[in-house]
Amino acid sequence: MHRRVFAIAVLSAFALPAVAPASAQERTPPERQTLLDLAYTLGQSHALRQVCEGENDQFWRDRMVRVTETEAADAAFDGRMKQQFNSGFATGQTEFPTCSPASKRAEQAVARKGQALANRLSAVTRVVRGLGSDAPTGESDTTDPDSVAGTPAPR
Repeated sequence: MHRRVFAIAVLSAFALPAVAPASAQERTPPERQTLLDLAYTLGQSHALRQVCEGENDQFWRDRMVRVTETEAADAAFDGRMKQQFNSGFATGQTEFPTCSPASKRAEQAVARKGQALANRLSAVTRVVRGLGSDAPTGESDTTDPDSVAGTPAPR
């Protein structure tokens, strides 16, 4: 259950219709740190899942690959994200070398942490203008670029 919620949160952080996440180059330093924290958490999740599911399980590694592809970061930041993933993986393997109730609890705790990080990133979006036929036309240049609402919400 926690894996599924975490997976959905991670994927939603990077796949929003009509609104795109900022690429790593556009992110603020706190957002970039959140990405690094998420990479570490994905690495831990990968190790904790593999300890019970087997070495062929690539579920969280595949998610990390999607994150790095989506972010399209410069080589230095991409390397930092991968390094964080590998550090998280090593930590997970060291702390829980065998599948046990403790490793399952740790997997759930890491999933909650990852979900919170992914939610934080998914809240940071940028409007993509001119996508598809439903894109608004004639917008003012004074429109808040971080606003996803065309009109104020009813009260």
